[in-house]
Amino acid sequence: MTGGSVRKVVLAYSGGLDTSVILRWLQETYGCEVVTFTADLGQGEELEPARKKAETLGVKRIFVEDLREEFVRDFVFPMFRANALYEGVYLLGTSIARPLIAKRQIEIAEQVGADAVAHGATGKGNDQVRFELAYYALKPDIRVIAPWREWTLGGRDKLIEYAERHQIPIPRGKQGEPPYSTDANILHISYEGRALEDPWVEPDEAMFTRTVSPEKAPNRPEYVEVAFERGDAVAVNGERLSPASLLARLNEIGGRNAIGRVDLVENRFVGMKSRGVYETPGGTILAHARRAVESLTLDRGAAHLKDELMPRYAELIYNGFWFSPERRMIQAAIDESQAHVEGTARLKLMKGGVMVAGRKSAKSLYSLKHVTFEVDEVYNQRDAEGFIKLNALRLRLAKGARA
Repeated sequence: MTGGSVRKVVLAYSGGLDTSVILRWLQETYGCEVVTFTADLGQGEELEPARKKAETLGVKRIFVEDLREEFVRDFVFPMFRANALYEGVYLLGTSIARPLIAKRQIEIAEQVGADAVAHGATGKGNDQVRFELAYYALKPDIRVIAPWREWTLGGRDKLIEYAERHQIPIPRGKQGEPPYSTDANILHISYEGRALEDPWVEPDEAMFTRTVSPEKAPNRPEYVEVAFERGDAVAVNGERLSPASLLARLNEIGGRNAIGRVDLVENRFVGMKSRGVYETPGGTILAHARRAVESLTLDRGAAHLKDELMPRYAELIYNGFWFSPERRMIQAAIDESQAHVEGTARLKLMKGGVMVAGRKSAKSLYSLKHVTFEVDEVYNQRDAEGFIKLNALRLRLAKGARA
């Protein structure tokens, strides 16, 4: 339903072509006041142009907010405690940003008395689901407007035509628009669509912005140490840093060593496969370092259970269920396991490779006197015989019954 049924809407606004067209389209189609919200999640872009553009389009209430620390502390770090990887590869950089943007949109909607929220996600992708599941979880009666599911502007050419007709400024670089779409935050940057739609074609090296190519990375390894407390990284090379500053530092280190490039074909929640290319330099280092410290400090049963829960947890985040009760339940179990995940991992970085070079912890469960191959006085090797026979009992009985 369109028309005059909406009085005020809060739009997730980037200042780019799509959301600028959406802004004017909302004003024209619904005759409503549009409030814009632009989040600084560390995408590496100056956000004041978005404010100025919103002003030129007649917006009176404009929110531009720095959410980098909240993003890393309350969303990225909890997700990393789970060692979450979607389909074994993807560090969920886009997925984990959506619930924070949606949360803040709802808060602004309540603050300004808006009766609707809007986003610029298309009807083919995952983001529409992520945004809207979060909206409804936080404010069940909110009206959601998804222009890509309503309008007839089906492609980029039509968006540009609409923008020119309504005198909406269109950003044009010297080389024109890039032949792919991007989404960026402090955790990662993604590239999808257009030139990348053929999964057989290798990405153009000029596309990458956060990492050098392995060929151009230094020929000597760089070592980095990451310290953890209660499962979260707190220091890099001995320097304590805030969550966002720490991730930014790891991005710098990883970027110059070609760390964190991923090219994958993934299964979208809406049912189709898509090809995406990602750069996650700091996150890749963080994931390896966390695993290294957990290997020393987590009990075997807890570690294995975490690994069993991880694919389900990752899928929940990918599909947009951050605010679901089941994600909160799994998170509580994961966070309980992190009480003694404390220590330091030393990593060796070289030409895209990340190798664990050492790990230590005051709360380590590693016992040299038990594991040594030399003579020891704490482990009776004869005990293993009974252990093996008990574990083999069902196998022997089964074989005997079928003989």
